[in-house]
Formats: sequence, C-alpha cells, structure tokens
Amino acid sequence: MDVKTICVVGAGLMGQQLSLLAAVSGFEVYCADTSRDALKRAEDFVAAWLSKQKAKEKITDAQTERVNENLHFVVGLEEAAKNADMVIEAAVEDLAVKRSIFAQLDRIAPPHAILATNSSYLVSSKIADATSRPDKVLNMHFFNPAIVMKTVEVVQGPHVSDETVATVMDVARALGKNPAKVNKEIYGFLCNRIFSVLTKEACYLLDQGIASVEDIDTAVKGAFGHPMGPFELLDMTGIDLEYHLGMERFRETGNLSDRPSPSLTERFGKGDYGRKTGKGYYDYPKK
Repeated sequence: MDVKTICVVGAGLMGQQLSLLAAVSGFEVYCADTSRDALKRAEDFVAAWLSKQKAKEKITDAQTERVNENLHFVVGLEEAAKNADMVIEAAVEDLAVKRSIFAQLDRIAPPHAILATNSSYLVSSKIADATSRPDKVLNMHFFNPAIVMKTVEVVQGPHVSDETVATVMDVARALGKNPAKVNKEIYGFLCNRIFSVLTKEACYLLDQGIASVEDIDTAVKGAFGHPMGPFELLDMTGIDLEYHLGMERFRETGNLSDRPSPSLTERFGKGDYGRKTGKGYYDYPKK
C-alpha cells in the first residue's frame, strides 16, 4: 500500500515531532488535538525548528515552504483522519483513552488505513478489538526526541497481518528511521525493557545512598559509552511518564518490586518531572 497521507493524533511533545518528521519526509500530515493551546505550541515548535535549520543552512526556503504546505494542525479527528492512509496515535498512556480514540478512528478513517499507536508499553492487542480492523492495528514506537532518534520499534502482535508490518517498516524507513521488528508482543518491547533494568538499578543505588545522581550518570556514560546517564534520560523522557508506567505495571502484577522508586516518587509528588518543568534529578535554567 502506498502511504501518502498521515494523521498524527496528539500535539504534545511526541506528536509535534512526529508531525514535523513526516512533513519533512514528504508526507501530507494532519496533526489533531482537542486542545487549541497544544496545537499552537506544536505550530510554534515547527516554526522554531524550521527557522533554526534555515539559519544553519540545512534547509532551503523552498523546502521550508513544502513542509508548511504538507503540515496541517486541526481540532478533532474528523478532518484529520478522513483521508488518512495511516494514523499514528501519540496520546496519553491511558488504555481507556486509547481504546476510545481507536474506536473513533475506525469509524472515520478509510477502511485501508493502518492505525498505529506510539505507546511505549501498552500492546496493541489491548486496543485492536476496539476496531473492525485488528489486522491493521499495531505498535509503532518512536523514541524521544523523535526528530533525531533513529530507532523505531514495530511490534507484530498475534492479530497483525504481515502486510501491515511490511508497510509500517517501509514508512519508518521513508521517515529516515531504522526500524526494529519485534516478533511477539511483550511488555516494554525491546529498548524499554533493557532501559527499565538500568533505571531500576540506578534508582536503587541512589536510594541506598551508594552514589549520587551525578556520579551514577558519570559512571554509566564513561564505562558503557552511553551519551546520557540514566537520570539525565529520565529527566528528558519525563519522570511523570516513568512514574505512571511503573504504577500501571505494579497494579497489573501486584509485585512490590515494580513500584516506582522512592526518589522517583518523591519528584513526581513535587511535580518535578524533568526538563519539561525545569527540575527533575537535575535543575534546568528557564530559557
């Protein structure tokens, strides 16, 4: 299937980047949100990014014009999804919300359209039966910042057709990404499972007073060659996201070891979510 038009659901941090990425890659893009303020912030983000790239002479005026022509910000799903060949949902990590969105998308989007979720933990088999096209519903998980990070996880649940997976892998490559195919659904997929082990151990070492935030990050970066330490990465991806995912996992398993760590819970309780709030494990000066 030839994908030409992409609908992105959600104009938050990931949604605005995915919309820009797809527009830069030549797709016609409709970014939908119920919040006009979120859409305005997404438009401002795109304008600032394009301006910066022009200043660096990485894009031309003609390329900037094409991106702006390709990208549309709209309120609600009706206009955004009615002509979509593919939808990428980037809404809040809440199963009930996602199921409601996918039920609406199933009604609005053309029958051939693929419906992908960017969820980093919720598997698509928990969402697919909210639609009449489960074979076209799957996880397409990007990493933050999506405009930069090259990896995309494409997860084939038991309900997903080979044709859908092949199309999404091709779309990922057209977006300039290196897709990694996950053959079976598993909580956290590939990268987040590995990252969660590193994060849990880093938080344990901090909570036990064995080393400071700075020293743990320094050790991990220096010894393993990681560009960012685990606490730097938590601040970038969002302490609130990590907290909610941990609590959801704990409610599902009942295993006390799945609860978020004390240091993470403390920061979540204070509203110190990382870069987005100006404070997390580190302090970030306001621009």
